[in-house]
Amino acid sequence: MRLLLILTFFIIGFQATAHPLPMRERAALVDELLEDRLTHLLPQLMTREGIDMWVLISREYNEDPVLKTMLPSTWLSARRRTILVLFNPGQGKPVERLAIARYDVGNAFKKAWDKEKQPDQWQALKEVIEQRAPASIAINKSANVALADGITATEYEELQQVLGSKWQAKLVPAQPLAIAWLETRSEKEMALYPSIVAMGHKLIATAFSNQVITPGKTTTEDVVWWLREQSQAMKLDNWFHPTVSIQRASGEKFDHLSAFSKNKEEQVIQPGDLLHVDFGITYLRLNTDQQQHAYVLRPGETDAPDYLYQAMASANRLQDIFTANFKAGRTGNEVLKMSRQMAIEEGIKPAIYSHPIGYHGHAAGTTLGMWDAQDGVPGSGDYPLHLNTAYSIELNAASFIQAWNKEIRIMLEEDAYFDKQGVRYLHGRQTGFHLIQSE
Repeated sequence: MRLLLILTFFIIGFQATAHPLPMRERAALVDELLEDRLTHLLPQLMTREGIDMWVLISREYNEDPVLKTMLPSTWLSARRRTILVLFNPGQGKPVERLAIARYDVGNAFKKAWDKEKQPDQWQALKEVIEQRAPASIAINKSANVALADGITATEYEELQQVLGSKWQAKLVPAQPLAIAWLETRSEKEMALYPSIVAMGHKLIATAFSNQVITPGKTTTEDVVWWLREQSQAMKLDNWFHPTVSIQRASGEKFDHLSAFSKNKEEQVIQPGDLLHVDFGITYLRLNTDQQQHAYVLRPGETDAPDYLYQAMASANRLQDIFTANFKAGRTGNEVLKMSRQMAIEEGIKPAIYSHPIGYHGHAAGTTLGMWDAQDGVPGSGDYPLHLNTAYSIELNAASFIQAWNKEIRIMLEEDAYFDKQGVRYLHGRQTGFHLIQSE
């Protein structure tokens, strides 16, 4: 009998991840990670993108997505109007971190506005700019990348009014720098990320077991809400509502639209079902996004049928083809095209729709296909791959199952890291099935 799970998930390291840190310790760790990024990573990115001043502006409860990643752990939102200024003087000097605000922004940004001396916050910002005379002033304004488009229309208009023509001419889109900040993972983050992915895997393994599922009684929605409840019990957030779906020997055919965009119909889980879950958590400001399969054993069965293992092997091969094509400088559309072509030549019926992951679930960076855009994605698909970035390797391979007289999809999603060594899964990948007893 094959192992219940031909995975590497839970052999090593899960004991350290079974219980997330208390909130106070979590907050201290988030602040440590942020300080490390601002001190060591940000100067490299500003130099790489040729930007010496970056201005981020938000009002309370309407935060720029990038600014929100720079707030200390105890700031759950901006306060009043919060303006952050990052200035790179070059020559190896540290990046200045200033807050044109009524308060220091934690320990990361020092207050640079005395309202009693200068009542106008915008004028205080202009004075900071004039004192430093930057060659460019980057702002988060982007037509193509939502996460890099955080400045509101009102804030943009008021900024232009106060700057005047001289400094208006220095305004440039911060899109390349904003993406770089969001997509690039630090060494300290990568020391933690595998354990966060392990948490997600452990929750899925329990959800797809007889601890949660009793065939003939438990419904797909029961499993969905168990995942939500357990996430909350562990003080973890879900950045999207999970889904659990069934493929089985029936006349129902796979439909892309219902699979990717519609709510799944609640079904009772039965012996012989192939289950699928899509699940993600947020912890320490980092996100996971995972899809796996389980098989419900029929009475007398001890393992999933060989034809399902063959279908899984086809999907694993598609993963291998796809990740082997990751090369720094290649665009997402280039990787998508060559991977699909290679898979088709091997007799695989592929669909690839992978995305960056990190501070956001569907994060900024290189898009590698969408389920309804298999010929490429204009804009984000034209963005090149950079090293030290993380991705959800999300795809499916179709296989015709003779015993069911229908085509099924093995839909996999695993979180991975891309560096100069290539792509590696953060906590293994699924190559077999979670098995659920029916007796």
